[in-house]
Amino acid sequence: MTTTISISLVLLILGVIGLLGLTANHLSVYVKENLGLTVMIKNDAKDAEVRKLEKILSSSQKVKSVRFVTKEQSAKELEADLGENFIEYLGYNPLLSSIEVRLFAEYANPEGMEAVKKLIASFPEVKEVYYQKNIVHLIHENIRRISLVLFGFASLLMLIAIALINNTVRLMVYAKRFVIRTMQLVGATRGFIRKPLLIQSIMQGLVGGFIANVLLAGIIYLSTRELSGVVDFQNIPLVVILFLTVFLIGILITWLSTFFAVRKYLNLKTEDLYI
Repeated sequence: MTTTISISLVLLILGVIGLLGLTANHLSVYVKENLGLTVMIKNDAKDAEVRKLEKILSSSQKVKSVRFVTKEQSAKELEADLGENFIEYLGYNPLLSSIEVRLFAEYANPEGMEAVKKLIASFPEVKEVYYQKNIVHLIHENIRRISLVLFGFASLLMLIAIALINNTVRLMVYAKRFVIRTMQLVGATRGFIRKPLLIQSIMQGLVGGFIANVLLAGIIYLSTRELSGVVDFQNIPLVVILFLTVFLIGILITWLSTFFAVRKYLNLKTEDLYI
């Protein structure tokens, strides 16, 4: 029971690492897909040409969403921001109609956005295309750095978790070293001795993985409820893959650790068992 609980807690750590990875990926995609380009439309552009451009952009594989904003809507939004009616002061509306373009996360990087900008700017009805280059570059670099830090941290915790499970299993086998020697003395084969211990290790991995996944499910539920909008685990296939990975890691590590630990004591001399 102690071994199984230890294994489940270590597997829980691995599962939490996976959840952190999913959360970081979700936040990264969310931030990137909220970066966009603003396409300014010429005053003399015909409605049919603008609608055609809008449809072309909507059908692009790189574009996630397109929103057409008339000059009147732009004026209302600016008026709300300024808190005063600037049209009455100027006597006319100086703003232009525009199209707000949002790209998918894999294209929302400096190179991808610059390529899309050049493509859109080639249309005759487009006056100007702009986006905040400095912010796009800064976000792209920060996401890359954070991803490297998280990967290094996750790798370190992974190694620690594997070492903890391995030591826990080896201690369990160590406690049975005299039983293993007794079975050898009465003529039991290596396979016969190893089989029940390996089956036990697989069962411990399964039970430990089940307990870890139950705790992970609780963490996911609480995180989604308390941090709605920031933490999102709606990608069910990825969550299922994470749960299956916890099961497989639990089984694989316990099985391998047991196999090599039993082999060690099968090869030891009787006097070495007391060391």
